Amino acid sequence: MKKQLFPTLILVWIILVFFSCQTNSNPINSMSESKNEILSSDQLDTATFGAGCFWCVEAIFQQVKGVEHVESGYAGGHIKNPSYEMVCSGKSGHAEVIQLLYNPQLISYDELLEIFWKTHDPTTLNRQGADVGTQYRSSVFYHNEEQKTKAEYYKNKLNEEKAYDDAVVTTIEAYTNYTKAEKYHQDYYNQNQNQPYCSFVIQPKLDKFKKAFQSKLK
Repeated sequence: MKKQLFPTLILVWIILVFFSCQTNSNPINSMSESKNEILSSDQLDTATFGAGCFWCVEAIFQQVKGVEHVESGYAGGHIKNPSYEMVCSGKSGHAEVIQLLYNPQLISYDELLEIFWKTHDPTTLNRQGADVGTQYRSSVFYHNEEQKTKAEYYKNKLNEEKAYDDAVVTTIEAYTNYTKAEKYHQDYYNQNQNQPYCSFVIQPKLDKFKKAFQSKLK
Protein backbone atom coordinates (compact mmCIF):
# COMPACT_ATOMS: atom_id res chain seq x y z
CA MET A 1 0.00 0.00 0.00
CA LYS A 2 2.77 2.50 0.88
CA LYS A 3 4.57 1.94 -2.43
CA GLN A 4 1.34 2.65 -4.31
CA LEU A 5 0.51 5.73 -2.21
CA PHE A 6 3.88 7.48 -2.58
CA PRO A 7 3.65 8.20 -6.35
CA THR A 8 0.12 9.55 -5.81
CA LEU A 9 1.32 12.00 -3.15
CA ILE A 10 4.14 13.18 -5.41
CA LEU A 11 1.64 13.77 -8.25
CA VAL A 12 -0.65 15.83 -5.99
CA TRP A 13 2.29 17.97 -4.81
CA ILE A 14 3.37 18.64 -8.42
CA ILE A 15 -0.18 19.71 -9.27
CA LEU A 16 -0.31 22.10 -6.30
CA VAL A 17 3.01 23.73 -7.19
CA PHE A 18 2.19 23.98 -10.88
CA PHE A 19 -1.21 25.51 -10.23
CA SER A 20 -0.10 27.90 -7.47
CA CYS A 21 -1.68 31.33 -7.30
CA GLN A 22 1.23 32.90 -9.17
CA THR A 23 0.99 30.69 -12.27
CA ASN A 24 -2.61 31.50 -13.19
CA SER A 25 -2.24 35.01 -14.62
CA ASN A 26 -4.06 36.44 -17.62
CA PRO A 27 -2.40 39.77 -18.50
CA ILE A 28 -4.64 40.35 -21.53
CA ASN A 29 -7.78 40.72 -19.39
CA SER A 30 -5.97 42.89 -16.85
CA MET A 31 -5.65 45.78 -19.29
CA SER A 32 -9.40 46.44 -19.23
CA GLU A 33 -9.71 46.72 -15.46
CA SER A 34 -9.77 50.14 -13.83
CA LYS A 35 -7.60 50.68 -10.74
CA ASN A 36 -8.30 51.92 -7.22
CA GLU A 37 -12.06 51.39 -7.26
CA ILE A 38 -12.85 51.38 -3.55
CA LEU A 39 -16.48 51.08 -2.50
CA SER A 40 -17.71 53.01 0.51
CA SER A 41 -20.88 53.32 2.60
CA ASP A 42 -21.82 55.16 5.78
CA GLN A 43 -23.38 51.97 7.11
CA LEU A 44 -20.40 49.72 6.43
CA ASP A 45 -16.83 49.48 7.71
CA THR A 46 -13.73 48.40 5.80
CA ALA A 47 -11.14 45.75 6.64
CA THR A 48 -8.09 44.64 4.67
CA PHE A 49 -6.23 41.36 5.21
CA GLY A 50 -3.40 39.48 3.53
CA ALA A 51 -3.24 35.72 4.10
CA GLY A 52 -1.51 34.22 1.11
CA CYS A 53 -3.14 33.92 -2.30
CA PHE A 54 -6.09 36.29 -2.40
CA TRP A 55 -8.20 33.76 -4.30
CA CYS A 56 -8.37 31.61 -1.16
CA VAL A 57 -9.03 34.47 1.24
CA GLU A 58 -11.69 36.00 -0.98
CA ALA A 59 -13.57 32.70 -1.21
CA ILE A 60 -13.65 32.36 2.57
CA PHE A 61 -14.82 35.87 3.43
CA GLN A 62 -17.49 35.77 0.74
CA GLN A 63 -19.20 33.17 2.95
CA VAL A 64 -19.22 35.31 6.11
CA LYS A 65 -22.52 36.70 7.35
CA GLY A 66 -22.33 40.49 7.58
CA VAL A 67 -19.68 40.82 4.88
CA GLU A 68 -21.37 42.72 2.06
CA HIS A 69 -18.57 42.95 -0.49
CA VAL A 70 -15.14 41.37 -1.01
CA GLU A 71 -12.55 42.36 -3.58
CA SER A 72 -9.01 41.21 -4.25
CA GLY A 73 -6.22 43.76 -4.43
CA TYR A 74 -2.68 44.77 -3.53
CA ALA A 75 -1.62 46.86 -0.52
CA GLY A 76 1.40 48.07 1.37
CA GLY A 77 3.87 48.56 -1.46
CA HIS A 78 6.05 51.50 -2.34
CA ILE A 79 4.75 52.19 -5.86
CA LYS A 80 1.33 53.16 -7.15
CA ASN A 81 -0.95 51.05 -9.32
CA PRO A 82 1.18 47.92 -9.66
CA SER A 83 0.25 45.13 -12.04
CA TYR A 84 -0.09 41.50 -10.95
CA GLU A 85 3.23 40.73 -12.60
CA MET A 86 4.96 43.52 -10.66
CA VAL A 87 3.52 42.27 -7.37
CA CYS A 88 4.52 38.68 -8.17
CA SER A 89 8.10 39.78 -8.73
CA GLY A 90 8.26 40.84 -5.07
CA LYS A 91 9.83 44.15 -6.07
CA SER A 92 6.79 46.38 -5.53
CA GLY A 93 6.54 45.56 -1.81
CA HIS A 94 2.81 44.87 -2.02
CA ALA A 95 0.92 42.01 -0.43
CA GLU A 96 -1.98 40.21 -2.07
CA VAL A 97 -4.96 41.22 0.04
CA ILE A 98 -8.72 41.13 0.22
CA GLN A 99 -10.58 44.29 1.06
CA LEU A 100 -14.04 43.83 2.47
CA LEU A 101 -17.00 45.97 3.40
CA TYR A 102 -18.86 44.63 6.40
CA ASN A 103 -21.85 45.51 8.52
CA PRO A 104 -20.60 46.06 12.10
CA GLN A 105 -24.13 45.41 13.33
CA LEU A 106 -23.84 41.82 12.11
CA ILE A 107 -20.15 41.04 12.58
CA SER A 108 -17.43 42.81 14.53
CA TYR A 109 -13.84 43.55 13.54
CA ASP A 110 -12.78 41.24 16.38
CA GLU A 111 -14.70 38.38 14.78
CA LEU A 112 -13.16 39.12 11.40
CA LEU A 113 -9.71 38.95 12.98
CA GLU A 114 -10.59 35.58 14.49
CA ILE A 115 -11.59 34.22 11.09
CA PHE A 116 -8.48 35.73 9.51
CA TRP A 117 -6.06 34.09 11.96
CA LYS A 118 -7.81 30.72 12.00
CA THR A 119 -8.05 30.25 8.24
CA HIS A 120 -4.37 30.48 7.31
CA ASP A 121 -0.98 29.77 8.87
CA PRO A 122 0.23 33.06 10.42
CA THR A 123 3.51 31.49 11.56
CA THR A 124 5.13 30.96 8.14
CA LEU A 125 7.10 34.00 7.01
CA ASN A 126 6.22 35.16 3.50
CA ARG A 127 4.65 31.85 2.62
CA GLN A 128 1.34 30.00 2.44
CA GLY A 129 1.67 26.46 1.13
CA ALA A 130 3.24 26.44 -2.33
CA ASP A 131 2.91 30.23 -2.65
CA VAL A 132 6.20 31.84 -1.57
CA GLY A 133 7.27 35.48 -1.51
CA THR A 134 6.69 38.72 0.40
CA GLN A 135 3.50 39.24 -1.61
CA TYR A 136 2.01 36.28 0.29
CA ARG A 137 2.85 37.57 3.76
CA SER A 138 0.36 37.29 6.59
CA SER A 139 -0.73 40.88 7.17
CA VAL A 140 -3.37 43.11 8.69
CA PHE A 141 -3.66 46.52 7.07
CA TYR A 142 -5.37 48.80 9.56
CA HIS A 143 -7.58 51.70 8.52
CA ASN A 144 -7.63 53.46 11.90
CA GLU A 145 -6.06 53.35 15.35
CA GLU A 146 -8.81 51.13 16.76
CA GLN A 147 -8.11 48.43 14.17
CA LYS A 148 -4.37 48.73 14.83
CA THR A 149 -4.85 48.37 18.59
CA LYS A 150 -7.09 45.33 18.20
CA ALA A 151 -4.79 43.60 15.72
CA GLU A 152 -1.76 44.14 17.96
CA TYR A 153 -3.67 42.97 21.03
CA TYR A 154 -4.83 39.70 19.48
CA LYS A 155 -1.46 38.99 17.87
CA ASN A 156 0.26 39.42 21.24
CA LYS A 157 -2.40 37.29 22.93
CA LEU A 158 -1.93 34.47 20.43
CA ASN A 159 1.80 34.48 21.07
CA GLU A 160 1.49 34.78 24.85
CA GLU A 161 -0.94 31.85 24.95
CA LYS A 162 1.22 29.88 22.47
CA ALA A 163 -1.81 29.24 20.30
CA TYR A 164 0.55 27.92 17.61
CA ASP A 165 3.71 25.86 17.87
CA ASP A 166 5.64 28.74 16.31
CA ALA A 167 5.34 32.50 16.80
CA VAL A 168 2.74 34.47 14.84
CA VAL A 169 4.62 36.61 12.32
CA THR A 170 1.66 38.55 10.93
CA THR A 171 2.66 42.09 10.03
CA ILE A 172 0.41 44.91 11.19
CA GLU A 173 0.75 47.69 8.66
CA ALA A 174 -0.89 51.02 7.91
CA TYR A 175 -3.25 50.85 4.95
CA THR A 176 -1.33 52.38 2.05
CA ASN A 177 -1.03 52.19 -1.74
CA TYR A 178 -4.09 49.99 -2.27
CA THR A 179 -4.86 48.93 -5.83
CA LYS A 180 -7.76 46.76 -6.88
CA ALA A 181 -6.55 43.62 -8.64
CA GLU A 182 -7.28 42.90 -12.28
CA LYS A 183 -10.76 41.76 -13.27
CA TYR A 184 -9.84 38.12 -13.79
CA HIS A 185 -8.80 37.86 -10.12
CA GLN A 186 -12.19 38.97 -8.81
CA ASP A 187 -14.61 36.28 -7.60
CA TYR A 188 -12.01 33.80 -8.78
CA TYR A 189 -13.18 30.66 -7.00
CA ASN A 190 -16.80 31.03 -8.03
CA GLN A 191 -15.79 31.61 -11.65
CA ASN A 192 -13.17 28.84 -11.84
CA GLN A 193 -14.24 26.00 -9.56
CA ASN A 194 -12.99 23.35 -11.97
CA GLN A 195 -9.43 24.72 -12.00
CA PRO A 196 -6.93 22.45 -10.16
CA TYR A 197 -5.92 25.22 -7.72
CA CYS A 198 -9.55 25.70 -6.74
CA SER A 199 -10.14 21.96 -6.33
CA PHE A 200 -6.94 21.06 -4.50
CA VAL A 201 -6.26 24.21 -2.46
CA ILE A 202 -9.28 26.48 -2.08
CA GLN A 203 -12.02 23.86 -1.68
CA PRO A 204 -10.37 22.06 1.28
CA LYS A 205 -9.86 25.42 3.02
CA LEU A 206 -13.50 26.33 2.43
CA ASP A 207 -14.69 22.99 3.79
CA LYS A 208 -12.58 23.42 6.92
CA PHE A 209 -13.78 27.00 7.40
CA LYS A 210 -17.46 26.10 7.04
CA LYS A 211 -17.11 23.32 9.59
CA ALA A 212 -15.40 25.59 12.13
CA PHE A 213 -17.56 28.70 11.64
CA GLN A 214 -21.05 27.38 10.95
CA SER A 215 -22.70 30.11 13.02
CA LYS A 216 -21.04 32.84 10.94
CA LEU A 217 -22.06 31.59 7.50
CA LYS A 218 -24.52 33.45 5.29
